[in-house]
Amino acid sequence: MKFDLKVVRGEDIGSLSLEASDVLQAQAQAEAQGYSVLTVHAAAVRSGFSPFRRSSFSLLLFSQELLSLLDSGLSLVESMEALTEKEHHAETRAVLQQVMAALYEGLPLSAALERTPAFFPPLYVAMIRASERTGDMVHALARHVTYQSQIDAVRKKIVTASIYPVLLMVVGGLVMLFLLGYVVPRFSTIYESSGASLPWMSQMLLVWGRLMQQYGGQVMLAFGVAVGLAGYALSRPAARKQLMDWVWRLPAFGETLRIYQLARFYRTLGMLLNGGIPLVTGMQMVALLLQPLLRESLKEVEQEVREGKPLSQSMELHGMTTPVALRMLRVGERTGRMGEMMERIGTFYDDEIARAVDWFTRLLEPLLMVVIGLVIGVVVTLMYMPIFELAGSVQ
Repeated sequence: MKFDLKVVRGEDIGSLSLEASDVLQAQAQAEAQGYSVLTVHAAAVRSGFSPFRRSSFSLLLFSQELLSLLDSGLSLVESMEALTEKEHHAETRAVLQQVMAALYEGLPLSAALERTPAFFPPLYVAMIRASERTGDMVHALARHVTYQSQIDAVRKKIVTASIYPVLLMVVGGLVMLFLLGYVVPRFSTIYESSGASLPWMSQMLLVWGRLMQQYGGQVMLAFGVAVGLAGYALSRPAARKQLMDWVWRLPAFGETLRIYQLARFYRTLGMLLNGGIPLVTGMQMVALLLQPLLRESLKEVEQEVREGKPLSQSMELHGMTTPVALRMLRVGERTGRMGEMMERIGTFYDDEIARAVDWFTRLLEPLLMVVIGLVIGVVVTLMYMPIFELAGSVQ
């Protein structure tokens, strides 16, 4: 977003407009240009603003481009200068300029990235810091690119698999709203004027029709308010936690979620171990990737590892592993290749999650179609039942 700053350089006081992610980044950019900042405030928002606008900075793209330049023989500063010069998007260019300013001050890349935590998460900064100690930044970036590509691939599979079920529910819901809000009220008027006796279920449906006919606006307003309140409740951390606790208790679905979280945990921890991060430090860094219950278990594992217990034994004791993962962890302990084994565990369970998602969507899609068809069929049958009875009495 854009910030307006009142700045001073020497005896001159002026104003400056900068693209930045937050106030601290805007102030840092101005100071890097030699200004002393007096005040900072967000610029007025123009048309086209959306509160859900996402940052245009792509960490994966940045890593891929930096990896290519370093691998081709350019120095770090030359690579960053090339990335900054070719960038046309204002926000991304502002981030790269701030990193460049820190590098010109003599800071290492990890410290430069640490100044913009909104774009470079702690895991990424720690990986870069470890690679600076070992002099292996190219391989560290390659590992991160591979890791992020695999995580994105799993996420895309889940999103793609959920599109059709969501579309079915939306279309089915719209059809139901049309029937209950438009068709049923008109049928209720016809049946009331005929004076015929109706089955009990049809009478209940026509009561709803009269309600919609008389108070349709209020009913739709109440429905909209209920949907809004539900959306607001789901945006609150406490409500989301309760919902996730309930989902995790579902027999098959909860186990799939647990395996998904463990796969991401193993893959991330394996990447950090291969990058030179100590085991206990790595576990502390990846704790936030886990659901609260697993996070508490990880704390117990961390404490036992500090006391000298084998990692595989502690993970098994606190439910942080599976039979396959346990065997691979033991192999990693015997061979000293724990990071590699953890990444293999992540890959193994990513494939299992992909199969579970495929199976779930193949089962859910026909079930949704059957349920939506039954509900719509029941509504239509109840609307036409008096006509069927009238036709039978005429015969």
